Amino acid sequence: MIINWFPGHMTKSLREIDESIKLVDAIVYVLDSRAPFSCINPSLNKVIGDKPIVYALNKADLVPENELPSRIEKLSGKGRIAVKLNSTASNAAKIIAEKLRTLCAEKIERKKARGINAVIRAMVIGVPNSGKSTLINNLCGKAKTITGNKAGVTRGQQWVRINQYLEVLDTPGTLYPKLDNYEIALNLAFIGSVRDEVVDTYELSLELIKKLTSLGKGIESRYGFTPSGDALQDLDTIAKKRGFILKGGVADYDRASSAVLDDFRKGRMGKIILET
Repeated sequence: MIINWFPGHMTKSLREIDESIKLVDAIVYVLDSRAPFSCINPSLNKVIGDKPIVYALNKADLVPENELPSRIEKLSGKGRIAVKLNSTASNAAKIIAEKLRTLCAEKIERKKARGINAVIRAMVIGVPNSGKSTLINNLCGKAKTITGNKAGVTRGQQWVRINQYLEVLDTPGTLYPKLDNYEIALNLAFIGSVRDEVVDTYELSLELIKKLTSLGKGIESRYGFTPSGDALQDLDTIAKKRGFILKGGVADYDRASSAVLDDFRKGRMGKIILET
């Protein structure tokens, strides 16, 4: 199965990020906690340069809490702070504002010495469906950006004033021009960062079943049987258990495939990190 999705608006978005980077003091890099390292776009590394970064490991409610500290430690360092986040929880994103002030303390003090209240300007970036706009709305305390539970909702840059001390630039989700690493491409497809319309959901569901079986999570807790090790056989079992049957008693693999992907993405299989 070939996984690649880089529509024209992403090319435009990368160009706009490159042009706007000089306007901001720091970066808020939104990562999906289920596959945080797969969500880091190498196309943006050179663009970001040495700008301070707050890594927001979003959707932290969908992963085991004890598995996040090691990821946070690996992502943190000089000029970089990583935090866990569930941007759908009320006021959860306040920690982002606090960390931005920590990273930009030198600018704040410099302005303060001149009797000026510093305004921190941050760019929010991330792969599609990582929750960038939801995070910004959480910071604001109300909806100011368009959100949606699928990839590619935000199509253009948008400045949002959080308060008198913080402004953020919302950007469209961007992927790499070419997804060379198949495992990373799969992880991004599993979490919904690649539009389902451009992948074979049947094959993707089989790959997800294989992945979950290797992790020893998800299938038994959700569907009540021990995986056989044969993904197609397990998909057949899931279809029959869920009552997805066509005429003649044949399993409806299309419905079963969609159900497997939906159950994983909505956390019905339990708390799971895809990256080991």
